[in-house]
Amino acid sequence: MDTKLEMTDEQNPMINGPQRAAAWLVHIFTATGAVLGLLALDAISRNDFRWALWLMGAAIVVDAADGSLARRVRIKAAVPQIDGALLDNLIDYFNYVMVPAFFIIAAQMLPMGLNYAGAILVTMVSSFQFTQVDAKTEDHFFKGFPSYWNIAVLYLYLWETAPWTNLFIIVFLSVLVFVPVKYVYPSRLEYLTRNPRLRRAMLLATLLWGVGVACLLWIYPKTNGILRFISIGYILLYALVSVYRTFYPLEKDDAIDKDAEDAGC
Repeated sequence: MDTKLEMTDEQNPMINGPQRAAAWLVHIFTATGAVLGLLALDAISRNDFRWALWLMGAAIVVDAADGSLARRVRIKAAVPQIDGALLDNLIDYFNYVMVPAFFIIAAQMLPMGLNYAGAILVTMVSSFQFTQVDAKTEDHFFKGFPSYWNIAVLYLYLWETAPWTNLFIIVFLSVLVFVPVKYVYPSRLEYLTRNPRLRRAMLLATLLWGVGVACLLWIYPKTNGILRFISIGYILLYALVSVYRTFYPLEKDDAIDKDAEDAGC
């Protein structure tokens, strides 16, 4: 048996006290996503949908940042008794699926009599999406529509689309869960392109989209043409890049995967 597997975190000479403390702080930071989801549910129950969307957005920020922080502190080696991937998936299912499903019901976004059916569809298909063995592919993409239901309801709320349009979009996205397109993982761009400038450009576009959508929510119910262009343009870019990389993937680089493994990913 590998002696490294028998070694506790206290015995591991590669891990020091400050690194272990930093790793626990990252886990606590990840867990705050669950708190934000709970507060979002409370806001939805009070029909404070705009505040709920702000809380859902804050949860997305936590989810976007915690992976990079975990790799930086080599979290798996520092705190081996906590399954960070399981913690992340539990909170993601809560925030990306259950909270927006409740939002659909409470905000009555679908045609009369179909709100519960739509929410149930979201929770069911996402259960299968989250439990696919290759839901996150070896080259760091999501397989099938990655249950971005919190983002979907945000757009439907901002656009004030008709209930039947909302139903069509939800059914369409539910079908895409089972279509094996590889969707870009915004915080893991190693296999998007070998060009570091293009990777930085994609990351910058993602950040610009986040700021643009936040501004749209801030000025709601007013709107802004430039902000709408940014929000829609990024979605189109994201979809096109995802489809392109599905059919034209980069060759797997063992060096990249070794770096990720050493970091505790």
